[in-house]
Amino acid sequence: MVRLRSSYDREILRLAVPALGALAAEPLYVLADTAIVGHLGRPQIAALGLAGTVLSGAFTIFNFLTYGTTAVVARASGAGQHERAARLAAQALWVSLAIGLTLLVVCEAAGGPLLRALGGHGRSGHDALEYFRIAAVGLPAALVALGGQGYLRGVSNLRRPLEIVVAANAVNLVLEVLFVYGFHWGIAGSAAGTAIAQAGMGVAFAVELLRPHAETKRPSLSEMKPMVRVGRQIFVRTTALYASFLAAAAVLARMGDAQLGAHQIAFQLFIFLALLLDAIAIAGQVIVGRMLGGGDADGARAASLRMIAWSVVVGTAFGLVLLPLSHVVPRAFTSDPAVLAQAAKLWPLFALMQPLGGAVFALDGILIGAGDTAYLMWSMLAASAVFVALAALSFALGWGILGVWAGLDVLIAARLALLGIRFAGRRWAVVGYA
Repeated sequence: MVRLRSSYDREILRLAVPALGALAAEPLYVLADTAIVGHLGRPQIAALGLAGTVLSGAFTIFNFLTYGTTAVVARASGAGQHERAARLAAQALWVSLAIGLTLLVVCEAAGGPLLRALGGHGRSGHDALEYFRIAAVGLPAALVALGGQGYLRGVSNLRRPLEIVVAANAVNLVLEVLFVYGFHWGIAGSAAGTAIAQAGMGVAFAVELLRPHAETKRPSLSEMKPMVRVGRQIFVRTTALYASFLAAAAVLARMGDAQLGAHQIAFQLFIFLALLLDAIAIAGQVIVGRMLGGGDADGARAASLRMIAWSVVVGTAFGLVLLPLSHVVPRAFTSDPAVLAQAAKLWPLFALMQPLGGAVFALDGILIGAGDTAYLMWSMLAASAVFVALAALSFALGWGILGVWAGLDVLIAARLALLGIRFAGRRWAVVGYA
């Protein structure tokens, strides 16, 4: 039971509310794509289900640019090393830009073989490749935006990311409607609108990363080292989580377009709600990192317990609201009867995932803020291995979409158990900047 008042609530809300706005706006890029493209037809939404999963994953697995930057900047800020935090801002820009440009080249070269390997075929496979190659142009700017958000969160400035992301999202929606319905560019228009909006967002965050005063803003491997260390482990952890959802999409693509289309709707809604729940986790990253940097391990633990409690309450509320809407919410994305029927099957499992996810996301944020990312990495690899085995069984034994989504629930439950064990100990509560 969550106590009605706590001394930590004011600070949690001050950080979580603007983070909530920014996080809610981010996945609306793909939710807008899903709603607009879904009404073009079944092949188009199936294509988006495949290409969108890959692109969302490319964006997601590099979120270490945000989380790694937040963790080291918050520690530096808590320890009073503000000039170091400014130097880290510039390094975040160079790291993000280098990775983004490399990722763009890889995506354009490997897009075709990758989508075919994941089950893309026929009309939906052709449309998936078209969407993928156009939307991938926005990846470098999107990754710069990740680094920019990480720095601003680390110095407790969560209002500016909210302003930038909301503006970019509004531009994206206008461009999508214009290109798809005004110019009749189809799925290509949806991809172009997203890429252009991401480019503008990237420029705005680059300005923020170069704004603070530092002795030098040139690329420096030694300055990058702390965020790269944390980032590498978060990258592996996030890649394992994304690989689980990618495996789910690959299995469902081999079952049929209806199953893949239903998975796309639920997956994008999962990402959307996960980011809403992640608002409290972001507060956890900042508060825990700052408190441990300042030497207050007991305060970090007490604030963490409060954030876990609120995350479970919010996740439970999401689950209760979603549960009776299995025949309502999916209709906002498609009118295809076969897709709607498959969505109704997975819906109870999707609703059950929310309270479990609330606790997991809070623990994630706490351990990231503490820099305990090696444990996050290994625990995620273990949970993902369990899911991949269940997904393979679902395909081999004909369990269908129910088997795949039951496996995803097991994945989240396994993560909760492993992270809960770690938090119950206190090895994560290491104080000081180093």
